[in-house]
Amino acid sequence: MTICLEQEYQLDLGINYKEMADKVVEAALDYEKCPYECEVNIILTDNPGIHEINKESRKIDRPTDVLSFPMVEYETPSDFETIEEEQPECFHPETGELMLGDIIISLDKVKEQAESYGHSLEREYAFLLAHSMLHLMGYDHMEKEEEKVMFQKQEEILESLNITR
Repeated sequence: MTICLEQEYQLDLGINYKEMADKVVEAALDYEKCPYECEVNIILTDNPGIHEINKESRKIDRPTDVLSFPMVEYETPSDFETIEEEQPECFHPETGELMLGDIIISLDKVKEQAESYGHSLEREYAFLLAHSMLHLMGYDHMEKEEEKVMFQKQEEILESLNITR
């Protein structure tokens, strides 16, 4: 597993960002029974940085907490069966790892939302990672039923790491 973590914004929230990312990414992959070694890119930025990306990529003119840019297209979430045959370009040519995609997190939002929801900074950061990992594996929350499934999976991933509210 390769996690490339780039910290564009130097905000110290007292979290070992890389260590927590390693734990959550691995837990999410295990939870979804991903059969491959994977590569995930994570960028930590601030509200202005994520605002700009949100505006460019989604045409939404405001900052958000997390953005996910999946490399793999799934007919059914976490259906890894045909990826090798149908999407060989999603595998790194040198390492053979499945390149799941990119996660961009606003550390400003981690701080704001942890305070707003009354839980720890670590929990909020881990939640955003788990949420985004599920997006990278094909889950979404546009429909009520999808949201219910995705949110339950997020909580179960975090509970497996003993990261609770």
